[in-house]
Amino acid sequence: MVADSDSNIAWHRVQLKKNRTELKALETARFTIGEIATSKRNGQTQKATAELKRKIAQSERAIADYDKRTRRPLGTDFQSLSNGSWSHWDAYTNQQQRKTGQRTPGGG
Repeated sequence: MVADSDSNIAWHRVQLKKNRTELKALETARFTIGEIATSKRNGQTQKATAELKRKIAQSERAIADYDKRTRRPLGTDFQSLSNGSWSHWDAYTNQQQRKTGQRTPGGG
């Protein structure tokens, strides 16, 4: 994982991992042990699950917003685009192949 220069985002990443682990453990226990439909614990479990899901969504949104603001798209910067060969960007290499629908060998 890349280190974050923003401590708030680093905190959200840690919380996200922690909350996902807790949610997984809670749901696994619920299905492994089972619950009686009318028990008090069922309501507590539902509240805890809802709260964890809310926290997970909040951290995911914060991380996604940060990534949108700070990361540039990979492979679409000027340096990457200028290094590529644009002479054969099409799968067809000449007009005759384009008209007949033939493809070059190994072209996919």
